[in-house]
Amino acid sequence: MAELGAGSLLLGDPAFNYQEHELNERLKRLYPAVNEEETPLPRSWSPKDKYSYIGLSQNNLRVHYKGHGKNHKDAASVRATHPIPAACGIYYFEVKIVSKGRDGYMGIGLSAQGVNMNRLPGWDKHSYGYHGDDGHSFCSSGTGQPYGPTFTTGDVIGCCVNLINNTCFYTKNGISLGVAFTDLPPNLYPTVGLQTPGEIVDANFGQQPFVFDIEDYMSEWRAKIHGMIARFPIGERLGEWQAVLQNMVSSYLVHHGYCATATAFARATETMIQEDQTSIKNRQRIQKLVLAGRVGEAIEATQQLYPGLLEHNPNLLFMLKCRQFVEMVNGTDSEVRCFSIRSPKSQDSYPGSPSLSPRHGATNTHLHTGGADSPTCSNGVTPPNKSKSSSKYPGVSSSASSSSSSSPSSVNYSESNSSDSTKSQPHSANSTQETSDSEMEIEAEPYTNGVVEGSSARIMNGTYKHQDILQPDDSLGNGVTDDGCSSNRQLCGGNQAATERMIQFGRELQALNEQLCREYGKNATHKKMLQDAFSLLAYSDPWNCPVGQQLDPMQRESLCSALNSAILESQNLPKQPPLMLALGQATECVQLMARVRSGSCSFARVDNFLH
Repeated sequence: MAELGAGSLLLGDPAFNYQEHELNERLKRLYPAVNEEETPLPRSWSPKDKYSYIGLSQNNLRVHYKGHGKNHKDAASVRATHPIPAACGIYYFEVKIVSKGRDGYMGIGLSAQGVNMNRLPGWDKHSYGYHGDDGHSFCSSGTGQPYGPTFTTGDVIGCCVNLINNTCFYTKNGISLGVAFTDLPPNLYPTVGLQTPGEIVDANFGQQPFVFDIEDYMSEWRAKIHGMIARFPIGERLGEWQAVLQNMVSSYLVHHGYCATATAFARATETMIQEDQTSIKNRQRIQKLVLAGRVGEAIEATQQLYPGLLEHNPNLLFMLKCRQFVEMVNGTDSEVRCFSIRSPKSQDSYPGSPSLSPRHGATNTHLHTGGADSPTCSNGVTPPNKSKSSSKYPGVSSSASSSSSSSPSSVNYSESNSSDSTKSQPHSANSTQETSDSEMEIEAEPYTNGVVEGSSARIMNGTYKHQDILQPDDSLGNGVTDDGCSSNRQLCGGNQAATERMIQFGRELQALNEQLCREYGKNATHKKMLQDAFSLLAYSDPWNCPVGQQLDPMQRESLCSALNSAILESQNLPKQPPLMLALGQATECVQLMARVRSGSCSFARVDNFLH
């Protein structure tokens, strides 16, 4: 329990909340490699780890002496709440001398857990201190060594622990005093000690900007570490390394569907592409549909090009169907978009009920020209001239709906996957040649990874760099303004028939969930996913509600990645590109090394080397 006193801020106080926010931001900036869930940073003095002559106040940041102060036996110290994490690399805190009291017998430094608190820091083993009355440094000994100037009321003394070379130096009023200690052991706590009446000090663990420019000092060490990495000798293995890296880059481009870029790179580096170009382009199309919010079409394309994939991945199927429901609410899925683009005469009419039964369902969404006046929604119903196969789950169908070339939601899947060519739509022998690689690049498509042509947004490697995915003049028609904010947005685009279709789809989605529960047992993740999706209907403005984040286009990315990985795995290809696995492994390795006292790793973040 924190000791409170004059000047203390209580939880809930706006000033306290602001100070906590500032502290958190500063600590994250200073110690980005530290995971505080595993190794919390020191933030205050410990009310439990102190001698009885020490009093704490002001949220346990102010220390005052309350003993007799007759001799050294009356000395008292206090340790911080947590030891300095090894992952800091470099750690710094400051102490302001509010009052030197009677004699100014004050010590600032470090100590290990268990060191006697009835002493000033530096007097005992595994204890280190800089004392104000004589300016001496004390290293695990009662005998001090000349180090720096004395300090008194008004001075600010800083203590910096360098975990890279295991040294410690102090600062006085923002000026470094040089190295005080070397060969420091791990797991030391910030410590302060007082000995005579009237002595008062305030600690700054990051609550306020530091007097000393610690960030500049950290930058110097970061540059040293980066230089050491850059100078690492490769020697005779250069050619071998280059070949490995080139293959990793090639597989990365292929994984994300950058077909033309991968081809150009392979040609320049004389490397082989492990996947057929047609297969790459098929995955690219499916990814773009998901990122555009046209999940129903993505499901249908997946079923057409990769039969059985979703049926053998019920968790992925359920994720896709839940996302499709969310996109219906958003007005972006073709299940509801087809209603909004119908002619005025037919907008209020509800077409035949789509089938989303356990045998075959509303997998999607291409538009079909049913007559001169009024297009109709396929909604997963296979046209008479197309083959149809039953599916194990509601909402799973192998139907392949063709669309009118003039339809705004039409997507041509004429290029089949190389391994499933006999199961895809018929196409001309030269269809692949008719479409150049550049036309299939994500950047050149009308739907650029989900960004409508004309949008200033861009997506790199599946990561959104925008505020919203839709533009006011696109064919989705859901009232989204050019700044990414809603303007009169309505459920399902404001179309009654589309809303009815969404409600029906929700019932069918519930049936799918119940069937999966019967076959595989209850799934808490599925239950939460379904509840969150259905909760959108409880609000008049789903985009601005407690669960409204589901409607953010950014939420499509993880699903897109999961579907892409499943497709690759089904083709006996790596579901994750080796380049990403290597980066992930390197990042985790560096973080692990930083946690186990390899301080230089704290300044060797992999992200800093990705340009």
